Amino acid sequence: MYIKLMISGNIEVLTGMHIGGGNEFSAIGAIDSPVIKDPLSMRPIIPGSSLKGKIRTLLARSMNSNPNAKHSDDDTKIKRLFGSQEEISRLIFRDLKLSNADELIGMGAVSPTEVKFENTINRISGEAMPRQIERSISGSIYPLEIVYQVSVNDSDYKELLEDILTLCNGMRLLQYDYLGGHGTRGYGKIKFSGLNIKSVLGDVHDNILNECKAYLKDVEE
Repeated sequence: MYIKLMISGNIEVLTGMHIGGGNEFSAIGAIDSPVIKDPLSMRPIIPGSSLKGKIRTLLARSMNSNPNAKHSDDDTKIKRLFGSQEEISRLIFRDLKLSNADELIGMGAVSPTEVKFENTINRISGEAMPRQIERSISGSIYPLEIVYQVSVNDSDYKELLEDILTLCNGMRLLQYDYLGGHGTRGYGKIKFSGLNIKSVLGDVHDNILNECKAYLKDVEE
């Protein structure tokens, strides 16, 4: 049995989101902390690794009573779904590319990103250290693609249902947390919308897919 399922939908940005692109050198007057961008369109993206890592971290916190636990201590369901040294991840998180840049500009945005000026205060000297942080603006939409590999031994789909439920729990947790950096300052609030799941390789019984769809619907409610 070789089956792949595709989970699709959108991530909607509700507050400015910063996922850094790295900037070892900044010219005078340049943005101190730019967002990561697609090198061709120069529009912001959400790396699949950022989404995968945050969901895994939130699940680990919620399923492990030890706040200092490492990946090796993760729950069996987490390791089965996201991978470990012993097994390959069943999930593939695609990079997410901004889809509505033209719409945002048509609504009055100057650019798909904004620059927010912030001050960091040195707690010892009291000195202010101003900086410029680039953010993907509120209202941005990023189409979501997550591929799930069904286990070859999962003939009764028990693990499939457990895995999709675990993933949905992580997605729900993310909506009450933040994606990217500076979340405690209000950055990175997101929500999932238009979630769906379908078989893209092989066949799964309709009643199993419908149960998975119900889990996804709960994420949006």
